Amino acid sequence: MLTRRAVLTSTVAIAAFAATRRVSAFAASGTFEVSMSDDQWRDKLSPEQYAVLREEATERPFTSPLLDEHRAGTFACAGCDLPLFSSETKFDSGTGWPSFWQPLDKAIGQTSDTSLGMVRTEVHCSRCGGHQGHVFDDGPQPTGLRYCINGVALNFVAAAA
Repeated sequence: MLTRRAVLTSTVAIAAFAATRRVSAFAASGTFEVSMSDDQWRDKLSPEQYAVLREEATERPFTSPLLDEHRAGTFACAGCDLPLFSSETKFDSGTGWPSFWQPLDKAIGQTSDTSLGMVRTEVHCSRCGGHQGHVFDDGPQPTGLRYCINGVALNFVAAAA
């Protein structure tokens, strides 16, 4: 006989497992200019990059070397090298992740993210669908936005001297 406790425990366990193993709906759809099989992505990316870009994981705060990157240049998607953010829009949000107040034109796509029991706006690379992070409305002017991005999902390309 199933008890309410057994059903609830099973449901929570299944949801927790699914949350740790989900692949981005955008990434899995294959409707992007750059599209690869799961095995090809695993071969191309480090385990950390794969977890963030393809499974929508989040890196631990204050662990990315890009947090302290202050040179002029461009931050590109680690999955497909599409330029996503200019260093001119980077700022220190104090959150532990690289933050920007504006992406480059047509570089970022957005979708509603209802994981963790809240509604957030997820941002992904418009060329490969790789999960980048989230955007919030508590950033600096002129946009008032804070694109909170996983550093492992980015590569920095320094501007030519």
